[in-house]
Amino acid sequence: MDAQFRFENLLVYQQAVALSNRVFTITSKWPPQLRFSLGDQLNRAALSISLNIAEGSSRTGKDFQHFLSIARGSCYECIPIITIARDQKLIAQKAYEEMKQIIFELSKMLTALRSSLTK
Repeated sequence: MDAQFRFENLLVYQQAVALSNRVFTITSKWPPQLRFSLGDQLNRAALSISLNIAEGSSRTGKDFQHFLSIARGSCYECIPIITIARDQKLIAQKAYEEMKQIIFELSKMLTALRSSLTK
């Protein structure tokens, strides 16, 4: 049997990990000068979402809410980065729209989870 942490069962966590994997794949193909600046920033912002969900789940309800807010902030941080990447022709318009939709949905899920903890 594979031991699991409770946060691993959260759909928002699973989607955040999927986003990070997608981002890592995309940025690994960028030119070195942009991979190590813009790409690294996008990688860190995307990764921060799942990391904050995981770490926050080990805390009290109020602290978990705070970590979920930080994760949501990381979603927001991804948006200008993918916009610049699109403008610099590092990602196609379609990929930009798909990523933006995924990030938007993650943000909504984080807000809903955070709200559920206040009840």
